[in-house]
Amino acid sequence: MQLKGVSIIGIHTFFTSLNDLERIIRAPGRFKFEEHNVAAHSWKVSQYAMFFATIEEMHGATVNWKSLYEKTINHDFAEVFIGDIKTPVKHASPKLKEMLTIVEEKMMEKFIEEEIPSEFQAVFFDRMKEGKDSTLEGRLLEFADKLDQFYEAFAELKRGNTDKEFVIMYQSAVAKLLDLPLPNSVHYFRHEILSDAMAEDTQIDIVTLTEEILKNK
Repeated sequence: MQLKGVSIIGIHTFFTSLNDLERIIRAPGRFKFEEHNVAAHSWKVSQYAMFFATIEEMHGATVNWKSLYEKTINHDFAEVFIGDIKTPVKHASPKLKEMLTIVEEKMMEKFIEEEIPSEFQAVFFDRMKEGKDSTLEGRLLEFADKLDQFYEAFAELKRGNTDKEFVIMYQSAVAKLLDLPLPNSVHYFRHEILSDAMAEDTQIDIVTLTEEILKNK
């Protein structure tokens, strides 16, 4: 931040940037009955992760709750710099995904170095790094992130949104959730959440869309 030629570094810039997350709309450019922003997405992901971490803990896992919450609430902060890039684009090729990750990391590093007070920078570098990893908490973040994609697509299909992208989003989310290495969470999703979703009265045939994925799992 510049003020009359003087460089000022303070947490104020970080706090004000959080407002920007409320203005970044997910799945941009598509007709939607319900708009979702990145800030709300991060909060929902934290809630999903908390629930499924509880399931894992009840089955004997040891959850690092501090790590889990830091990963979930911060996982999309870098979208302040590059916006929301749709999942099919991100995963169009491994090389593209790697390049986008590098861009996010470099922009985040620059932001921390320029805007975060020096005594907090090491903490921010740790908290703002890529959270999806092979740890239990990293896998729970990935599970929760994909679950929000599932619910966003489900909400559109339930109300009759005929945009094919939401069919793709729904089915790809279901397939990914069933494949994640969290057997207790996956079991609950498959036998409780999917059953409830298929039992709902929807404008688009959720049962058939879901069974198309389940028959291959």
